[in-house]
Parts: sequence; structure tokens; C-alpha cells
Amino acid sequence: MNRVVITGLGVVAPNGVGVPAFTDAIKNGISGIRQDEQLQQLQFSCQIAGKPQITHEIKSAYFNDLELRGFNSSGILYGVIAGVEAWKNAGLPIENNNEPDWDSGTIFGSGTSGIDKLRESIYKIDDLQTRKLGSSVVAQTMNSGISAYLGGKLGLGNQVTTNSSACATGTEAIIMAYERIRSGKAKRILAGSTSDSGPYIWAGFDALRVCSSKYNDNPEAGSRPMSATAAGFVPASGAGALIIEDLESALKRGANIYAEILGGSVNCGGQRGNGTMTAPNSKAVQRCIIDALKNATISANDIDAINGHLTATAKDSIEIENWTKALGRSHIDFPYVNSLKSLIGHCLSASGSIESVATVLQLHHGFLFGNTNCDDLHPEIATHIDASKIPTKSFNINLNVIAKASFGFGDVNACVIFKKFEI
Repeated sequence: MNRVVITGLGVVAPNGVGVPAFTDAIKNGISGIRQDEQLQQLQFSCQIAGKPQITHEIKSAYFNDLELRGFNSSGILYGVIAGVEAWKNAGLPIENNNEPDWDSGTIFGSGTSGIDKLRESIYKIDDLQTRKLGSSVVAQTMNSGISAYLGGKLGLGNQVTTNSSACATGTEAIIMAYERIRSGKAKRILAGSTSDSGPYIWAGFDALRVCSSKYNDNPEAGSRPMSATAAGFVPASGAGALIIEDLESALKRGANIYAEILGGSVNCGGQRGNGTMTAPNSKAVQRCIIDALKNATISANDIDAINGHLTATAKDSIEIENWTKALGRSHIDFPYVNSLKSLIGHCLSASGSIESVATVLQLHHGFLFGNTNCDDLHPEIATHIDASKIPTKSFNINLNVIAKASFGFGDVNACVIFKKFEI
């Protein structure tokens, strides 16, 4: 089996577009959560959101004028920007050869695709204007639109597909890519995920009353994972991308290696026991973590830090309890734990990939970002782990192994193990 490494990163996040801006933001606690005028006009309970700031100049660097004509899919926009950045960041060329790159593919997840384009199309159809839909409506609204766009822009000839597993999508895509590389079916896979922006994505969650509505006048304080005053998650969007490559290929071409993937696991709680469509089955979560460690051939004591799912809802304390049981570690013996959602909100199907980019950056640069808005640790969490394991400020530290987990609607789970690279 091949060793699997990460050779490129790309990101479109609410607090930074591009790896340099994003790295600076997470190191320095810069929030990307802002008041959202559209949510306010539509009288949402939650009127703040994490939305990437994309200028026309940025768009034009990735799409030509013809592609942008009639283009209205924020998820594909974010995914293409992040994916192409990761490709270039890995030192890979973009060539216009007649022959596809048979060794390279993409597994790029999405929860939906082109929801605004779909809404626009529905209105046209109802107004008897079907012939005015344009030639790109199908590509923008099919769920695999993001992988199709990336496959064409990069000339990928290996597997090109889109997975979809709610909030576990991005982490699952990374594990799927890892397995394909490890088994020798590809030399490199562009893995990641994306999520559309806007009210037509976020409305259902607002209706479920799981979104933060108490901080509309103070957006940066709105996302509070593990806090006693957490009031629900802040909806957000964006995309994350990683070039996952076999070690031999990476070394042969002299690639910069950010980290190694040791293994991972995906499973489902079957909506049995305490699991439902919207709540995780704790036994399944614990099993997923344990199986990830087994697949990575490491012990629970090897974990230096955890990048959790931790959404700032009532489920945060349950997640921490599940980690303590799965690892057999608690209180001062527990690894460090952090949640990127304190700075960017919950990016839904894009969350796992963006958070994985942040995890890899911590390993590569030797730091741990702080949990903003968690000065008042939730008392139930404090019964399981020591407060010192939940840093509120970033600090420099050489970490060797970080576990990243994501849990999604449908009772689905994914956990991947990243390691600092060494020959």
C-alpha cells in the first residue's frame, strides 16, 4: 500500500480567500462572520453569516467572460477557486493537451449545486421561457457540477466525481481520495468540498431554530462552540481543497509536502439508539473514531490535538464526551481541541474540507489556533476535559498527529488522521 501525502492546499473561506490570507486569519483570530443584509430583509431569526468575499477580479482569474455569462452558482465558484489554487499550490501544471491526465482525478463534494441558478431557472420555466435558460444551466445545477468543472479546467482523466454526505462531505471526500491513492488506482486526487451561499440554502436551518439569533448586533461573537452561552450555529459557505498524492510521485517531482494522511473511517449510526436524522448515534461516533485510529495504526495516546465538528449547539458537550470515551482520555490527559467554526461559522458541506485545510496548516506551520468566544466554557464540557485543553488564543506548538472529525445529518460520521510529514 502506498503512503499518502498532501502536496497542495486551496481555500475559499469567510475570513480569507486563498491560503496566505486564510493562514493569517486563523493564526490571528480574524473572524469572517458579518451581518447579512439579505437575511435581515427576509426576516430570518439569524441575520449574520460567514460568506466569502469574492471580487470580480478574483472571479476573472478563474473564469473567462464567456463562462461568467449567465453564471450563478456560488458553490461551483468557490470550489473552482479553491481547487485550482490547490493544484497550482502543489506545483502542478495546467496544460491544454489533447490527452487527459490519466493519473489525476478529483473527488469534490457538495450538498447542493447552483441553488440560486435553479431558482432563477424555475421562474423562467414558470414564465414559459424555457428556451431562455441558457446552455450551462444543467452543468451549474447538477450535483456533480463542481467536479465536472474542475475535471475540465484541469484535464483530469482519473476518477472525477462528487460525493454528498451533509456536513461530513468534505472529510469523507478526503478519506475516499486517500483510499484510492493508497490502493494505487491514482497518483493524485484533488479532494475537497464546497457549499452554496445564501438564504435558499440556510432557510431550512433557520426554520429548525438551530441557528444563532442572539448576536445579530455583534456578528463576531455569534459563533460560540463549547461555550456556556452558545446559541446555535452561524450559517456559512465556502470551499476547501487538498491535493492528495502518493509519496513516491510527490518525491519524484520534488513536491512540497504539507502532511501525511495515516488513515480514516466513515460510518453511519443508522438513526438507531440515540441517533436520528439530525442527532448522532453516540456509539457510531465513538466507533468511527476508534476505527480511524485502527486504520491509521496508531493508539489514542498518539493524538496531540483534535479539530472537532463542534457547531455551537447543544451537541457540543455530547461530542466531547464521545471523544473521551473513544480515546479513553479525559481531563488533563485529553488532547488539545479546537473548532474553526468560532471564526467562520458552519460551512455545511464545505466545513470538513475547509477545517481539514486549517488542520494541515497547523501541523505544517507548528501552531494551534484558538477557540474564539469560548472564555466561558460550557459546564458539561468542563466535567469531561480540563479547560487548558481548549485554548482561547493561538499559540506556537509542534504537533505530530491531529484527528479531524465531521458529523452530518442522516447520522453519518467521518474521521481522518493527519500527521506531520517525515521520511
